Amino acid sequence: MEKVFHPADSRGKANYGWLNANYSFSFANFFDPKKVQFGLLRVLNDDHVKPGMGFGTHPHQNMEIISIPLKGEIRHKDSMDHTEVIKAGEVQVMSAGTGVEHSEFNSSNEELNMLQIWIFPEKNGLEPRYDQKDFSGLMKENQLVNVVSPRSDQSENSLFINQQAYLHLGDFDTGRKIEYELKKEKHGVYVFLIEGEANIADASLKKRDAIGIWNTNKFSMEFKKPSKVLLIEVPMN
Repeated sequence: MEKVFHPADSRGKANYGWLNANYSFSFANFFDPKKVQFGLLRVLNDDHVKPGMGFGTHPHQNMEIISIPLKGEIRHKDSMDHTEVIKAGEVQVMSAGTGVEHSEFNSSNEELNMLQIWIFPEKNGLEPRYDQKDFSGLMKENQLVNVVSPRSDQSENSLFINQQAYLHLGDFDTGRKIEYELKKEKHGVYVFLIEGEANIADASLKKRDAIGIWNTNKFSMEFKKPSKVLLIEVPMN
């Protein structure tokens, strides 16, 4: 088993007044040659956006983009004629493919906290697509829920993207211990502890810490406090 530990305070940070951003990987004005990506995971941004503010219309191409609001709601509008609101408990996926433009704004009266994840696609030049789903009724205490998976291996309830990647979310009580088995060989898992405290693959993590794990087929997680966790399994090359 190989591991890389990314403590929360090692993330890149940017405060624009309306946006307080935390970058797990090199992004915008933050560059760290050791933190460009984890396998095919390119971006994990932890954004806090003030009410009424957001990201104006901007382009994307050849990237699988997943947005997870943790608090508040995102008003999304794109060049595929989607105008949607994504609330906490929901997950949004967008395949940029040959090219798409979109905007994202905080349309609520409270601060928006969202995670945005970028994963390289299996192929470039695919047709853009959009989807979202409410997982709040599917979340079960002390279980991981598969929210995103590959189109070729889509679970009953998950959204799909154009990559051999699997995203799981879970809420766990103090003292719970589980084992995660990787779906495929030559994959790794980037574990991001959204809330709480846990021992993951023999490493101690606190709120917003992360650990990348590869060259193994399974690892254990034990939760020391009530916790919320995100697992992103991706090909390592």
